[in-house]
Amino acid sequence: MEWTFIIVLFLIGFIGSFISGMVGIGGAIINFPLLLYVPPLLGFAAFTSHQVSGISALQVFFATLSGVMTYRKSGFLNKTVILFMGTSVLIGSFIGGFGSDLLSEQGINLVYGILALIAVVLMFIPKKEVDFNLGEQLNINKWLAVSLAFVVGISAGVVGAGGAFLLVPIMLTILKIPTRVTIASSLAITFMSSIGVTIGKVTTGQVILLPTIIVVIASLIASPLGAKIGKKLNVKVLQKILAILISITALKIWITIIHSWIQ
Repeated sequence: MEWTFIIVLFLIGFIGSFISGMVGIGGAIINFPLLLYVPPLLGFAAFTSHQVSGISALQVFFATLSGVMTYRKSGFLNKTVILFMGTSVLIGSFIGGFGSDLLSEQGINLVYGILALIAVVLMFIPKKEVDFNLGEQLNINKWLAVSLAFVVGISAGVVGAGGAFLLVPIMLTILKIPTRVTIASSLAITFMSSIGVTIGKVTTGQVILLPTIIVVIASLIASPLGAKIGKKLNVKVLQKILAILISITALKIWITIIHSWIQ
């Protein structure tokens, strides 16, 4: 593997994981299109969608683990939210991770595009920040949270994501969870989800070793840095950053999907 290609992969992993730590997502929503489109754009061999989803699965696992460690003493990790939604999304991600091997390249891209589109719609629904003080009891509809997390887990498992890019807008818009609790807790939930996704991808042979190691190393460095900055940024700024990123990614993936249909 060329040094220039190693640098490109490292930068992709760094950028995705830095943003993931900052806004509370696993990074797959960013890394998936970067890994899919940037290497061939720069003259390197292209990864398949299955390979990209495999790399993304491992990247999400380590990026969210690093992010959770940064937030562990912040008081924003809500145990009830993490337990109910994390368990449900873990079961769903097992199913999605194993089932993804049965889908075509276009099938995986289509699932990714639908998830990104739903996330965009949710992020642009007007939302009022919920008042919350550290140590305060947080009441949520547990059955609704469990059901939504299960569906997200299955879908995200297909594309090698932890699902946070969809969980975050769901937690903010539908479950009415405060932004900082959402960001911190979603990292823990996504970490649990990524366990199932990773096992599914590894056992079905969708993980290529060296590129994955490079991206993971970048994740371990960048995710904690992003989390530290995220804790200092204004809540509205964090929401806007996430909405813009998801919108750009959704637009790009749908252009690719429509182009493949036309051909």
